Parts: sequence; structure tokens; C-alpha cells
Amino acid sequence: MENRTMVKNFILVGFIAGRKLQIFMFVVLLVIYISIIIGNIVIVTISIVDRGLHVPMYYFIWNISLLEIGFTTSVIPKVLFNLASGENTISVIGCFVQFFLYFIFGMTEFLLLAAMSFDRYVAICYPLSYSTIMSNGLCSLLVLGSWGLSFALLIGPAIVVFRLPFCNQNINHFFCDSTPLIKLSCTETPVLDLVNFSIAVFSLLGTLIITVLSYANIISTILHISSASGKQKAFSTCTSHLIVVFISYGSCIFMYVKPTHMGGLDISKGVAILNTVVSPLLTPFIFSLRNRQVQEALQKYFSMC
Repeated sequence: MENRTMVKNFILVGFIAGRKLQIFMFVVLLVIYISIIIGNIVIVTISIVDRGLHVPMYYFIWNISLLEIGFTTSVIPKVLFNLASGENTISVIGCFVQFFLYFIFGMTEFLLLAAMSFDRYVAICYPLSYSTIMSNGLCSLLVLGSWGLSFALLIGPAIVVFRLPFCNQNINHFFCDSTPLIKLSCTETPVLDLVNFSIAVFSLLGTLIITVLSYANIISTILHISSASGKQKAFSTCTSHLIVVFISYGSCIFMYVKPTHMGGLDISKGVAILNTVVSPLLTPFIFSLRNRQVQEALQKYFSMC
């Protein structure tokens, strides 16, 4: 009898400790999520309202901010609900929607990061022709093309994944990611694995190659600038973009551009937290809130309030 009481007390203490940890994680994640939403909404609003920011670079930035809002919203609210309720379930439809939105927002963002590198290349290497080349029509085409290409590449594999027979209903992740989902399948999926790997290589390494080539030409052009102030100004226009590229590509290449048998899911989950929580939180500050033009625009509008 005494042993049973001790076991019950031990289980109760463990449950209370686990619940307190869930509450702590809920509060931290909620604060981070609210910060991500507010930071990116500020970027979108100020970029649209302030006419001084109606240039291609900020057009791409506020579109990326919208993508960051969608990207985190596809994952974090469900995690918050699970932490608050103590449940760890998601419907099949909910899992499909989360899976598809997560990847379409992510792929579109990488395509836009490549478009931004092209924008910086034209601005620094061909400054006299910049306004002609980077017209409103081309910028709109790059944004819409990024959305369209992402949808076209992802809709087929997404449907195939959710038509697979699943032997297990417990996904080893905190959201519906591709690798843990495919691991639940009762059948071998070599063709699907190859297709997913090819899409990851195209969307990540393909866009990264565009970025690297753009910056190789940018650096070559900057090194030929005679004045030190001119070099510093040219480099400063690229710094924020390069930091975001480094953070975003580093985590996603580790997660997706590798054979499925390499790397444990526990490590991938840790990297996924960096990708879905930390990176979107830092992006508004890196991209725009530290930018002098944005700071001046914010000061102007706050002083009017």
C-alpha cells in the first residue's frame, strides 16, 4: 500500500512538473510569435505607406515579411494550442494544410531572396540602368512567378504524400514536416524521396547559386570603387540580405538537402525550431528595423501619432 502511494505521488509530481514546463514553453512561444507578427506587420505597413520606400528592395522586403507571417502562422498557433490543451493531435486535413503552407511559404521566400540578390546586383553593377531594368512590372512578375513556381512544384508531391498508407499515426515532430511524415508510410518511397530531394536541391541550392553569382559580381564591382566611403555604402546595402540568406539557407539545407537516412529526427527538430521560430523573429530587425531609411520613416510616423 505504501509503495503504491509513493508511485502515485511520484507520477503526480512528474505530471505537475511537466505541466509547468508546458506552461512556460507556451508563454515563451506566445511572446515570440506575437513579436514576429508585430515586427513583420510594421515592416509591411511602413513599406506600403511611406512613399520614400516605394523602391524594388522594399517591395521584396515587405513581401518576404508577409511570407514570414504565413510561414510561422502555419506552425506556431497549432503548437500553442497543443501546449495549452495538453493534446498532441492534428486532423489529416489539418496536417495536409500545415504541410503544404509551410513548404509553399518557405520555397517562395527562397525564390524571393534570390530575386533580391538580383536586385542588389543590378543596383550596384548597373546603377544608371537600375530604374529601367527593375521596373514595377518586372518586380511584380518576380513575386508572382515565385508564388506560381512554388505552387506548381509542391502540389503534386504534397498530394502523393497524403495518399500514402500510414502504419503509424504518431509523427516524431512538432509539426507536419515531410521527412517524419514519409517515415510513417507502410510502403517504400524511393521515387517520392528522390522527387522531394530534387525539389529541395532546386529551391535551396538553385536559388543559392543565383545569390552567390550575384554577389560575386557585386564584390568584383565594389572592389573597383575608388573611394572608401563608396565601398562602405555599397557593402552596407547588401549586409542585411546576406545575414538573412546565411541564417535561412544554413538551417534548411541541413534539414532537406541530404539523403533521408542521414541525420536523426531529433537533430532535425532542433534545427526546425531555429528555422520556424528564431529566424522569423530576427528577420524584421536584420532586414529593415536596423535600416536608416526605415528608422527615419518610423520616427516620422510615430511623431505624427
